[in-house]
Amino acid sequence: MPIDPSAAIPPDTPLSKLPNFDPREAPVLAIDSHLPAVARDRLAPQALRRRFAKPPQWEQEVRAEPRFTDRQTADAAVLVPIVMRERPMVLLTERTTHLSTHSGQIAFPGGKRDDTDIDSVDTALREAHEEIGLERPLAEVIGTMPTYTTGTMFIVTPVIALVRPDYRLTLNPHEVADAFEVPLEFLMNPAHHHRHAIEFSGTRREWFSMPYHDGPNERFIWGATAGMLRNLYRFLSA
Repeated sequence: MPIDPSAAIPPDTPLSKLPNFDPREAPVLAIDSHLPAVARDRLAPQALRRRFAKPPQWEQEVRAEPRFTDRQTADAAVLVPIVMRERPMVLLTERTTHLSTHSGQIAFPGGKRDDTDIDSVDTALREAHEEIGLERPLAEVIGTMPTYTTGTMFIVTPVIALVRPDYRLTLNPHEVADAFEVPLEFLMNPAHHHRHAIEFSGTRREWFSMPYHDGPNERFIWGATAGMLRNLYRFLSA
């Protein structure tokens, strides 16, 4: 799918509902360049299939964000679509700015589990089709990751899928402003993992960001999406 740089959300769009807080302006406390990148051969489709078929012993690094809502917990799932190009890519979306949660943010396609969904895989594939028009036969699910609980109290299961590069997308304009690809190699290199922290309402909040320059645009990957990618890094590097 061709990327239209003009579709990106303007850089002055707020990326958080928290008052007087813009994650793009938060100080970078550290960059994890001392950690090794995942070797390129481990990012190939067959290597990813083997890793999920026989997972190593590993420890999840990021499990939950501090709660900042009175909302009850809800099960959800996202699809982590790894496009099988010569250089594997991760397909991400930019959410529209009017949504009630995570508006304007970089995200995986996904959402809340419906009563009719069979399991988390079914939720992730259904949501990906509804949000970006990704057809199920084009996504080969190879495994899932441990759940990640957002500050908005969604208990999210990341579902990892290998996606054929000949996909065609139809974006749901109510939910998705844009879709784009980022090299998996970039995301699995801790030299691009920035650490941040703030004190808000007496609670220390810590998060990762992985800013990616897509031509003239900066795709500011942070929060839950960056946390789940960080866990994927830990899984693939174990």
